[in-house]
Amino acid sequence: MFTSNRQFRHWFFGVVMILFFVHPLKANTIEKCDSLIAAGVEALNKNKYIHSLELLTQARTLSEKNRWHKQTFLAINNIGANYYRLLEYGEALNYYIEAYSIALKELDPKHEMIVLNNIAILYSKEENYEKAKEYFKKAYDIAKQNNDDLKVGLYAMNLGNLANETKDSKLARSYFDEALPLLDKQQNFFIFAQVGVIQCDLNDGKAKKAREAALHLLQNTKDLSFYEADISLITVIAKSYIADNLLNEATIYVNQLLDKKPNIETKITAFELLSEINFKKKDYNLAFAFKDSIIASNAKLEAIKNGKLYETSKVKFEIQNYQNQIKLNEAKLNSERKMFYSIIAIIIIVVVFIVWILRNLSVKHKQKKLIAERNEQILSLELEKEKNELLLLEKQFDEQKAISLLEQERLKNEVEQKNRKLSAKALYLSGRNQMIEEVLSELSELPQVSKEALLVNHIQTLKTHLKTDNEWDNFITHFEEVNQNFLNKLKTRHPNLIANDIRFLSYIYMNLSTKEIASMLNIAPESCRKRKERISAKMEIPEDISLYDYLATI
Repeated sequence: MFTSNRQFRHWFFGVVMILFFVHPLKANTIEKCDSLIAAGVEALNKNKYIHSLELLTQARTLSEKNRWHKQTFLAINNIGANYYRLLEYGEALNYYIEAYSIALKELDPKHEMIVLNNIAILYSKEENYEKAKEYFKKAYDIAKQNNDDLKVGLYAMNLGNLANETKDSKLARSYFDEALPLLDKQQNFFIFAQVGVIQCDLNDGKAKKAREAALHLLQNTKDLSFYEADISLITVIAKSYIADNLLNEATIYVNQLLDKKPNIETKITAFELLSEINFKKKDYNLAFAFKDSIIASNAKLEAIKNGKLYETSKVKFEIQNYQNQIKLNEAKLNSERKMFYSIIAIIIIVVVFIVWILRNLSVKHKQKKLIAERNEQILSLELEKEKNELLLLEKQFDEQKAISLLEQERLKNEVEQKNRKLSAKALYLSGRNQMIEEVLSELSELPQVSKEALLVNHIQTLKTHLKTDNEWDNFITHFEEVNQNFLNKLKTRHPNLIANDIRFLSYIYMNLSTKEIASMLNIAPESCRKRKERISAKMEIPEDISLYDYLATI
């Protein structure tokens, strides 16, 4: 049973919140968006362009709806990569530029570098080398500003390859010299940069040097499949043999190139080299035959491009259908949401009705509770009365305790006062004896006195009187009466102490100085100190505790 309106409200809002959270909506989380992008990239790598674009378009829609800028960038950039693979360079460029705009406005330079490099590759494919250089350089400069050594090496390598394309060997070599140390831990990229340096040598007319380096790399490197580095090396070797007019050797390597079953563009390059070789051999029929192969390969390449364009159009159509399906799904989702809200409204009305019933029950419960509270108050008053009586007894006990403490304090003060009187008397006796001793010493030193035997006897008698003065015995007797508890405890703890030791310790207990005690005992201060050390050792007192501090604890 609920006991307050606050509990009603908590229960009500808890029910409503639970209903909202259990609504069967799709889990449009950022993890789902990332998984869509990853699946799209995987499909792209498997050349499943339609499926890749569907996944990436879905990821783009989801990320734009939730304003996840990084995911939006990745989706759009990879959509552009699909169109690049489909040879639709214009469409790819549009998506890359859109991704570049997002990177500039919402993301960090790392993403900006990625899309700039992609745009540069597009311009390079279209042989627009000035534009390609501009965008490669932008990516390179951003990498340098952010001290990203790996990206600096990659973009420097791209700039070097671009310079080789334009036959600017000097510029290309400067970029490769920068890239090689930065890529030494990235084996695949490092090999590709070495191929670029070899291409520089070939462009500079150093055919033999380029050939030897290419042969060494080809023979001593296990895996050259990355970016078809083996094909690039074989092409360089073949061109170097042609440059040195070693045509038979050149033919062997061009045939090796064809044995690799390369793509159409590489085949065209191979046919061009074979045509050049046969022209140099003056075998014109074979040279023209290879020219015909080049024409046929170009026609085939155009057919492939046309096929890709058809496939691109098909993909666009599929994507349009997919986007229409998304719109239909969103409309359906909105309809389901309206229905859900209607159900929630009905549930709220039912809950309000239940709360009203429970509130009436709560009022009745409150009335019963009120009666119980009054009974509790009566019991509480009785308990309070008993408590007050106990407090009164406790107060009386405290008063008796306070009186007892005051009596103890008074007795303590009396003992301290008597000890102060004893100390004063002890000091007085000490001073008196010291003064008499000094007078007797001075008299003993006088020549007139030393000649009088009677005076000498009197002086000796006085000295004896100082040592046997009954006042000291009276003093100790009085001290024992005042500090009986101290002496009893001392004798109990240390039964091996003799009477003289106890008398000496009594003086220490009264906080008299070594000099004062020595005067009272009529001994030298040094003897007094030694006696103090001897008694401390006898009582087995630690060296770090003084004798007075120990006696004070007793």
